[in-house]
Amino acid sequence: MEWLGNALERVRSRRPLVHNITNFVVMNTTANALLALGASPIMAHSPEEVEELVRAADALVVNIGTLDSSFIYSMIKAVSAAKELGKPVVLDPVGAGATRLRTRTALHIVSLGGVSVVRGNFGEISALAGEVGMTRGVEASAYDELRARELATEVSRKFGTVVAVTGRVDYVSNGREVYSVEPNSAVVEGVIGRVTGLGCIVTALIGAYLAVEEPLKAAIAGIATFKVAAEKAAEESPYPGSFHVKLYDWLYRLDGDLLARYAKVRSYEA
Repeated sequence: MEWLGNALERVRSRRPLVHNITNFVVMNTTANALLALGASPIMAHSPEEVEELVRAADALVVNIGTLDSSFIYSMIKAVSAAKELGKPVVLDPVGAGATRLRTRTALHIVSLGGVSVVRGNFGEISALAGEVGMTRGVEASAYDELRARELATEVSRKFGTVVAVTGRVDYVSNGREVYSVEPNSAVVEGVIGRVTGLGCIVTALIGAYLAVEEPLKAAIAGIATFKVAAEKAAEESPYPGSFHVKLYDWLYRLDGDLLARYAKVRSYEA
C-alpha cells in the first residue's frame, strides 16, 4: 500500500485547509486531529460566511451531529457552493435513522449531488438505504459485516458517491469496487466505545485526504490512518482518557512508511 504513504506525505506537504461544519461535541476533537495529521482546520458554521470559506478551503466536512435550523441551512448552502466550485465534500450523517429530522437532513444533503464521500456507521448507512431500527442514539445498534459490505455498494450506487461503512471491519465502495480496512489486532476494541467523537475524527481525516486524492482513495486513506493510529495508541494506553491523548500523538507520529506497512486493505468484487 505504497500509495497510502504517499497520500499522507502529500497531506503533510500541502497542509490543506479543511472547512468543518460539525457538531458542538467534537469541534475541538476533530480540529486537533486534523492539526496532528498535518492539515489546517477551520470550524465555522455561520451562514453569512460559509460560501467564502468554501471558496478558500481545499475540502468541506459536513457533520450533522447537533442539528438545528441554522446548521441545516448552513450545510445546504455550503454543499451547494462546494458543488458549484468543484470542491470535495465528505458527509457524516450522525444519528441518521434515530430521528426523522436527522434522516431527512442526511438524505437531503446527499441528494444535492455535491457530496464526494459519505462516512457513517452501520445504522446510519442503513438509514440512507431506507432501513430503520439500526440506530440507537447516535450509535449503531448492530453490525453485520457481510451486510456492511453490501450497504457500501448499494448506497454508493443509489447516490452516486463513495460510501464508507465503519465498524470493526470498515468497507468502502464507489459502486464498482469494494475495499475493506481491517484491524491488525483487537487491542483497541475495549477502549474505542468509551471515547466520543472517534467516528467524527475519521470523517475529518477523510476530508484532509480529499484535498490530495480522489474520493475512493481518500476514504480508504482516512480510515486506514485512523485505524493504525488508534491501534498504536491503544497499545500504549488502553484507558479512555490517555488513549485519546495518545491518539493525537500517533496521528502526529505516523509517517508514510509506517502507514503503508501496517494498514490492512483488501479488495472485493462489487
